Amino acid sequence: MIRLFSLLLVAVALAGCAGAPVRLGPDGKPLPQAYMIRKSDEGRVTYAMVDGINALRSAAGAPPVTLNAQLTAAAATHSRDMAVQNRPWHFGSDGSSPLLRVQRTGYAGRMLGENISETYETEVETLSAWMEMPDTRAVVLDPAARDVGFSWYQEPGGKIWWTLVTGG
Repeated sequence: MIRLFSLLLVAVALAGCAGAPVRLGPDGKPLPQAYMIRKSDEGRVTYAMVDGINALRSAAGAPPVTLNAQLTAAAATHSRDMAVQNRPWHFGSDGSSPLLRVQRTGYAGRMLGENISETYETEVETLSAWMEMPDTRAVVLDPAARDVGFSWYQEPGGKIWWTLVTGG
């Protein structure tokens, strides 16, 4: 009887692991799943990016950066604006530059750099992509940077518009 009960328990546990069937694309590979950021994930996403940046900076011998509210406000404004414009670029729909957006927030330091991305990828994958390109890697690792702003706007379909701003 105990043996039958144990077998039944294992069968129920395995059935729970089955989950939804994996959908395959025409190439036979699993279709990607949208990375959706819930409201409850926002702090985790922000600090995963900042922690990742600081780990990379430490490995490169650069000082850590601190999350800054004004730079984050500039990043958030630009992420939403890129979605409205439906294009990833450094200029706002009002013609604003990254420097002007940072000045508008009242940031007392000097704006140093801005990285942007239009993707369906996670914050970690986005940081990894930025590290692959010399110009965006230079923004992340700039030894003069002391502050960072980071934000995103996610469309209902899952596309994410990421913005990172550094200052010192």
